[in-house]
Amino acid sequence: MGGSVPDIPGVKAEGPLLTTLRAEVAELLDRKSPNFPGAQPVSFAARHIAELQKQDYFVCEKSDGIRCLMYLTYDDQPEGRVQVTYLIDRKNDYWYVPGPIFPKSVDKPYDFHVATVLDGELVNDTQVDGSIRMKYLVFDCLVLDGNRLIHRTLDKRLGYFYEHLDNPLQAFYKKWNDDAAALPFLVERKKMELAYGIEKMFKEILPNLPHGNDGLIFTCKSTPYQFGTDQHILKWKSEEENSIDFRMVLGFPIIQPDSDDDDDDDADEGPYPDYSALPEIELYVNGDGDTDIPFGRMHVDNPEWEDMKSLQQPLNWRIVECSQDKSNQWRFLRFRDDKKEANHISTVNSVMESIQDNVSKEHLIGVAKSIRDHWKKREQPAVVRK
Repeated sequence: MGGSVPDIPGVKAEGPLLTTLRAEVAELLDRKSPNFPGAQPVSFAARHIAELQKQDYFVCEKSDGIRCLMYLTYDDQPEGRVQVTYLIDRKNDYWYVPGPIFPKSVDKPYDFHVATVLDGELVNDTQVDGSIRMKYLVFDCLVLDGNRLIHRTLDKRLGYFYEHLDNPLQAFYKKWNDDAAALPFLVERKKMELAYGIEKMFKEILPNLPHGNDGLIFTCKSTPYQFGTDQHILKWKSEEENSIDFRMVLGFPIIQPDSDDDDDDDADEGPYPDYSALPEIELYVNGDGDTDIPFGRMHVDNPEWEDMKSLQQPLNWRIVECSQDKSNQWRFLRFRDDKKEANHISTVNSVMESIQDNVSKEHLIGVAKSIRDHWKKREQPAVVRK
């Protein structure tokens, strides 16, 4: 098990600078919207097994980290042009990170990549000596040096990234080891397996990860990059890990003042909430537009509630990640302060389908051979009839 989830390093861009950066990235991607452009997966359901048999997919581990895009640009200084790196979180905030450079060649560190957008996640890796090293694991490349790749297939996008950015970068790290050690994080490619390598994922890769993990991600090899929800990115989680991000709303019991008690100062104030009591916690999901709609209730016991109160932080209207227990009650997992909104109802329905289907690890391993057989059959040249 690796280190905890990292905090995003750097300084948050504000005001006109933030507006400018969002517009630059939207233009690079040929989008009218300045919103967060990252692709979002759908939850794995039983019907997706047929999808893995029908098309070629890559599989990688789902890291317990922070999903970020990375924007590489530059700034003209008196001493010359300098590399500027931003991380873009799911709230669409931009964080300037001093330090990282991305040379086009190990021998020319000052000739660096610009107008580049990568997709990946920040993780905290536990090293052999027990120390923690932050890393940014890249799993997609949207734009490279102004060359828009989003319409190309995933294997082509990754191929460009490996050849032109990752290989020179790893050579740079190797040659300038001390400089690399001083960077806020290292950048690496995320290891991908062919979709039928499921048993290897569970038996070899997941047990030896230097960071936390909560499932698998299957991504179609032959589709373009999709802004927003992508039906060809499948997020598999074990039954106990399947979760939903809700907005929680606290409802405290109302105390009715005793009007017969003349000494009660509260009698004139009317009914009031009992903030010392255990509240009912309503869970809301995001509907269309800005509307939150009620979905259920979160079960908390007194010790859990005391733990939440002891944080001395605002709790009402906060985004919380919950999973269902054996009694189908929603239970608190963690706060999701990296998100502004609860999951959309369409995402929630997808997760609920996944929970109900409950495709187990054993089931996935069991269908791996069939996925491989279909893959190999597609590789065979078509028989030419005379």
